[in-house]
Amino acid sequence: MLAHLSIRDIVLIERLEIDFSAGLSVLTGETGAGKSILLDSLSLALGARGDASLVRQGATQGQVTALFDVAGDHPARHLLRENAIEDEGDLILRRVQTSDGRTRGFINDQPASMTLMREVGRHLVEIHGQHDERALVDETTHRALLDAFGGHWEALRLVRQAWKEWRQAETELARHRARVEAATREADYLRASVEELSRLEPMPGEEEELAETRARMMRAEKLATEIDDAREVLSGPTSAVPQLASLLRRLQRKSEEAPGLLEPIIETLDQALLSLDAAQGAVEEALRAAEFDPAVLERTEERLFALRAAARKHSIQVEDLAALRDRMAGELAELDAGEERLGRLEQAARETRTTYDAAAARLSEDRAVTAGALARSVMDELPALKLERAEFIVELASQPEDRGEDGIDSVEFWVRTNPGTRAGPIMKIASGGELSRFLLALKVALADRGSAPTLVFDEIDTGVGGAVADAIGQRLARLAQRVQVLSVTHAPQVAARAVTHYLISKSGSESVSTGIRSLEIAARREEIARMLAGATITEEARAAAGRLLQENTAAG
Repeated sequence: MLAHLSIRDIVLIERLEIDFSAGLSVLTGETGAGKSILLDSLSLALGARGDASLVRQGATQGQVTALFDVAGDHPARHLLRENAIEDEGDLILRRVQTSDGRTRGFINDQPASMTLMREVGRHLVEIHGQHDERALVDETTHRALLDAFGGHWEALRLVRQAWKEWRQAETELARHRARVEAATREADYLRASVEELSRLEPMPGEEEELAETRARMMRAEKLATEIDDAREVLSGPTSAVPQLASLLRRLQRKSEEAPGLLEPIIETLDQALLSLDAAQGAVEEALRAAEFDPAVLERTEERLFALRAAARKHSIQVEDLAALRDRMAGELAELDAGEERLGRLEQAARETRTTYDAAAARLSEDRAVTAGALARSVMDELPALKLERAEFIVELASQPEDRGEDGIDSVEFWVRTNPGTRAGPIMKIASGGELSRFLLALKVALADRGSAPTLVFDEIDTGVGGAVADAIGQRLARLAQRVQVLSVTHAPQVAARAVTHYLISKSGSESVSTGIRSLEIAARREEIARMLAGATITEEARAAAGRLLQENTAAG
């Protein structure tokens, strides 16, 4: 319930602190005292649209804080947990409105979006007025109210679970069908590519190894040419070695004729021939080391170029060719097995749809029974509200092919205000005063089912008096046994039934300010007398007010 409301610098309110209690509380006061400002302030805390004009003149900002005491499993707490907002203890909604039009929202002192504040607010408070359409205008709300009245929670849970499973099955079926269709269109290309890549048999790291082998062979080929030239010089037909060897032999024969003269030449030539012989050996060794098979080079290049050509064709790296082959082979395998799996998925979709249809049909049957019970329950309340000639109708339409998460039914509240007239949607047929009484009858029928823990009724007794006003008071009091009810009222019959009575008034001449106070019994009797008599309070009005309070105290 709403436990406390704090308002700072909003329109005529400078500073206001209000503690609320359970049961029925009424707010009364003269016209223009500021009752609507109080409700506007509460709406602001609940996420309503802000406006710079709400800030009190001369202030830079206004602020409204609403404190709620709700159970630990209340839906509002679940919302906060889903949005990572601490929900221990009381729930505190705070809204700051600045004079330049900016606005900020906080839940439990953590910044919150207006969307979240409105969602949380809808779970905490319902504000209904004579021209407030929110509770009745949305057809989906009607269905939710019918389910709340009938307690269809388990049947609704089964429908939603079946809906989820059916949609998942349909989604998987559509996804697989799209894959099979795409694979079918590409089947020829896939088969040719897989065959080509399978023949190629690309291996991980193969490109790098082939490129390195090719580079090594090309280097060896170039060096072998140079070494062969060296062998040609040292050992070929133009080699100087034979001439040097012949020269050495001639000099050796002549050395005895001139002892000591030719020995240095002979020794040098001998060393030169030994070095040339060593050079020849080294050249031969180098040739053997650099030797390679040109056929191997050719095969290496063909393999490397084939891999790179395949990579260019598929616009990938050579390293990824093996993975591409495996993926394409997998797609072909899936295509081959696709028809079989497609059949299984189609069967699963049919079965889950059948399960959904059965659950939705059971829920629809429950709703049909509940629709009649709700209509009778609301009708029971109408005579006392001077709507004895009216008829309340729960218009239930079922479309088995129009499947949805909440079933196959559309629900709309219709009324017929007079016998013989055409029935129609409540928002189109009922007048403002009738609408508020229909709403009250509906809320009484629902009691604490399908309602927020705090209900606010804004002058729903406007234009009625006497027995009708008393009937409204009775029903508000009955509602207040289940949920907290706040009623802004001009009807003394309603005010007399309250547990707590707040008086809203203005004070000050130069700087007018709205205030509120809880009335004790004497002041309460005086206020109800004012409501009965008007500006001039008579003793008869005071006596009548006393009787009203006494009767309702005795009734309570």
